[in-house]
Amino acid sequence: MSADHKFLIEQIAQGDKQALAALYRALERPVYKFIVSRLNDPHEASDILHEVFMDVWRSAGRFEGRSKVQTWIMGIAYRKSIDAMRKRGRMDLTDETPDMADDGPDQETCLAAGQEAAHVRHCLETLKDDHRSAITLAFYQDMTYGEIAEVAGVPEGTIKTRIFHAKKLLMRCLSGRVERGVA
Repeated sequence: MSADHKFLIEQIAQGDKQALAALYRALERPVYKFIVSRLNDPHEASDILHEVFMDVWRSAGRFEGRSKVQTWIMGIAYRKSIDAMRKRGRMDLTDETPDMADDGPDQETCLAAGQEAAHVRHCLETLKDDHRSAITLAFYQDMTYGEIAEVAGVPEGTIKTRIFHAKKLLMRCLSGRVERGVA
């Protein structure tokens, strides 16, 4: 699939709107899920998704192919999400966020087999933004540490550390909810 994405980027660079539509259809869902996981606002995530693909349209000719197309696009989404949070003045999302309906089956299988999706979502929301982003990209987008590091613009070792700590925090949160009998 990655070779197909690269071909589409080449076509987009030539001004092919059909190629942009095809790439959008292929990557819309994972990019949207990633953005909404960072912002906890589906309407703002939709706006940013549109901006991401407008950037893809404008900058496809500058794509150098040093990473996968999806990694490059997730990097754009990552930076746009950070910009949106800065505009809101909320880099550290520690406020309670409303539960959002998840329309994908991945929630229940990615982090803790047997835990309900609502518990996992709650625990994800307790993480700092950097930890939540690393976990989301690793488990929901199936990206490697190197790809996540490229998206976040930090060394790979930093990503490994973030994921290590995020897993510990998630397990503590999930086991705490089980011990208290929260169902």
